[in-house]
Amino acid sequence: MKNPGTVALAAVIDVAGVVLFVLLGRSSHSEALTSIGTLDTLWPFLAGLALGWVLTFAWLRPLAILWPGIPIWIITVAAAMLFRASAGQGVDAAFVVVATVFLGLFLVGWRLIAMPIARRRVA
Repeated sequence: MKNPGTVALAAVIDVAGVVLFVLLGRSSHSEALTSIGTLDTLWPFLAGLALGWVLTFAWLRPLAILWPGIPIWIITVAAAMLFRASAGQGVDAAFVVVATVFLGLFLVGWRLIAMPIARRRVA
């Protein structure tokens, strides 16, 4: 297992990206940023993210890009869309594309920046 601080920071950054996606999405559609409405939109993505972390054992290499970074992204989006559909929430194609792109840029993007920095610190 990696340094617990690194694991916690990686988890917090991933959660922050998902929260940012939801807040920006609700705001861009002029939806109220109430706690109930935000949580209703947020839970499928957080559940998908948690599933991604568990299925990839992300805590073992939280900064890695190919594994777990990319699978976390794919699992987060796929699971979130399944959870949203099962809860009667929208899963229009345009929404799926936007979610996939934003979450990919965020969940994989920060790892693209962090991994080389972490490697330099170890070397």
